[in-house]
Amino acid sequence: MTKTYKPDWVPQQDDDKFACRVMYGVKGGHEGMPNITIDPERKSAPVIKRKRLDVDDYVDGVLKGDRMVLSRAITLVESNAAAHFNMAQQVIQKLLPYTGKSSRIGITGVPGAGKSTFIEALGTNLCRAGHKVAVLAVDPSSTVTKGSILGDKTRMEQLSREENAFVRPSPSGGTLGGLTRKSRETLLLCEAAGYDTILVETVGVGQSETTVRSMVDFFLLVVLTGAGDELQGMKKGVMELADAIVVNKADGDNKQRAFVTRAEYERILQFLRPATEHWLTKAYTCSAFTGAGIMELWHDVVEVFMQQGRGNGVLAERRKQQTLSWVYTMVEEHLRNLFYRAPEIVACKGSIEEAVVEGRLTATMAVQELIGKFSQTSLSGRNVDASSPFEIK
Repeated sequence: MTKTYKPDWVPQQDDDKFACRVMYGVKGGHEGMPNITIDPERKSAPVIKRKRLDVDDYVDGVLKGDRMVLSRAITLVESNAAAHFNMAQQVIQKLLPYTGKSSRIGITGVPGAGKSTFIEALGTNLCRAGHKVAVLAVDPSSTVTKGSILGDKTRMEQLSREENAFVRPSPSGGTLGGLTRKSRETLLLCEAAGYDTILVETVGVGQSETTVRSMVDFFLLVVLTGAGDELQGMKKGVMELADAIVVNKADGDNKQRAFVTRAEYERILQFLRPATEHWLTKAYTCSAFTGAGIMELWHDVVEVFMQQGRGNGVLAERRKQQTLSWVYTMVEEHLRNLFYRAPEIVACKGSIEEAVVEGRLTATMAVQELIGKFSQTSLSGRNVDASSPFEIK
């Protein structure tokens, strides 16, 4: 009789609920291990396949808060394959009635400001207070593999161990502002799974942080002490979007400097228009390392903002405008991709670019010529794959 060796950590209930599997080793690898015999008729290791989920499987799993199904649903949404697009949209459509009940918090700041440490401290405290927290950590993308570089899930080690936390690193894919196109739908999936607090961290490279503003309720800017005047100017556009500014790393010898920096930001904010109607943006201090000021910021600022915004209708109006903006942004994206996929544009694009570079054609004339060729054929008659319209192929 063939015996199967399993380490002590292997779950007895070996089914689709577990993300890990014990794979068969190489031939001869069992030598020296107790109570093992190898079936001589086994020619190769069995192929273990995950169960293929249909739309209802995804919907039921997400609504039950199954983190494995949620992860697979997010992967489905993020997929660029045309075959996955329709299924992903069906899943989103069925889950839509269960969304919209969370607090959506966007967190940005210059690299090195301690955003990830701040989010881990905040998220861990919220989980221990009974909240369910989802973190959408948008990583910079590798130019080689197109995958995440920083791996926020590995950096947020403590938060990842919390039962009520879900951390999802997602490569930015080189998009402006570091926010992936799929982040909005990922956010909806997390809400449907019962997460009442969604924390969206961005790369914080100073580019188009309005993309973050367009999908969250509350926008927090994390800054450092000792930033020069030239950096202040770069951050001015982001400061105008912020509902609160927090000076991080206010601990040890840096504590006094953090208070001075907070006062400087308070003076700057007096000359800026508040990002949210009926709300006054202010600056605060905290230490993500020691935890000082983290929960005070949450209770005295974020929760007050959410309560006030729901009471005066500002949040309802903001989410309505965000949804409509989302629709027309995707329309623009769809039309842009139709343009670049059009056979007549593909055929003439190289020669027109060459003429512009060599100075034989002005940029404006080039645009007119491209648009003219594009408009010669009706959109309905184009031989373009529009099943997944949001990726250029």
